[in-house]
Amino acid sequence: MSSTRPSGSEPGHDVVIVGGGVAGLAAAWRTARRGLSVAVVDPAPGSGATHAAAGMLAPVSEVTYTEEPLLRLGLASLAAWPAFLAELEDESGAELDYRAEGTLEVARGADDMAVLDDLAAFERTLGLRVERLTGRECRSFEPMLSPSVRGGLLARDDAWVDPRRLVRALLTAFEKAGGTLVAERAAGIVLPGRGSPSVRLASGGTVPAGRVVVAAGSWSAALLPGLPVRPVKGQILRLRGPRGFLSRCVRGLVHGSPAYLVPRGDGEIVLGATSEELGYDARVTAGGVYELLRDARELVPGLTELELAETAVGFRPGTPDNLPLIGPTGPPGVLAATGHGRNGVLLAPVTAEAVAALLTGGAVPEAALSCDPGRFHS
Repeated sequence: MSSTRPSGSEPGHDVVIVGGGVAGLAAAWRTARRGLSVAVVDPAPGSGATHAAAGMLAPVSEVTYTEEPLLRLGLASLAAWPAFLAELEDESGAELDYRAEGTLEVARGADDMAVLDDLAAFERTLGLRVERLTGRECRSFEPMLSPSVRGGLLARDDAWVDPRRLVRALLTAFEKAGGTLVAERAAGIVLPGRGSPSVRLASGGTVPAGRVVVAAGSWSAALLPGLPVRPVKGQILRLRGPRGFLSRCVRGLVHGSPAYLVPRGDGEIVLGATSEELGYDARVTAGGVYELLRDARELVPGLTELELAETAVGFRPGTPDNLPLIGPTGPPGVLAATGHGRNGVLLAPVTAEAVAALLTGGAVPEAALSCDPGRFHS
């Protein structure tokens, strides 16, 4: 059984993963299950982008015309989610509020519906399963939708999960697999001329490692200067309402911006999210809250009667091409598992499998080969 260690110098490990978000913990759990000694360095696992995330597993409804490699990666990870979920719930004893009722994309006007029709045609060329619905059919699925909804698309294969439960379950399963949490902030990576790297702690101690995996989200570039990862600010709201207020994810384009509502089994509705290139601006702004509520109200008018339970800010780790960085980064013994943007929860299974394979000499999932960090240095 592992233990949570305080700050200070630590014993060595085969692998030290910096970052206890969903990517880092999933990779740590999978790697520990393969027999390696693994430590995760993070003072507060799950408190970053994962804490703010809505948890959508929605590669179909989030597809864009220029990101087919990301789509293939997302579909591969979505296909892996049921087995990943079953193993994680079994090993952790947790229930993750995983739901697979699909995503309902709606349009309020003719122009918006034309955009959705074009998107549906593109999705079908990729072999994706989407259904065209009338406004009445949309409201039969979700009675709380606005009467002005003209029509929509149903992506039945999309799913979602509660990221906060996911992190707690991953931490439990990781520790049961023999992993160690070092409850300390990483201040840097020591790269000796010869030998193995180590992680320098903010306290002044170090954690020696056979190899280091940088999974620190938008802060990854602070540990590995030159890594092409930047913070993309997202403001997100959580509302509290009756169970069954919505039964599936609802998305729409409102005032030119995408809006989404994600229901939880306990009546919570996650409403998001802004996308702001403002660095590490952690303020929840009046304008951000107003815009989120205004746009969501256009889709589901009754949400204004719900309790505003929480406002939050997260920093998505963005990359220039929106694909994550998974693989060796250049310095000997150092790998990256970062840059997942808005898809960190979706990509947890494929990221974990790829990192574990890289560390143990296994086969990396084919869809993850496009995530090699070396693509930015060729």
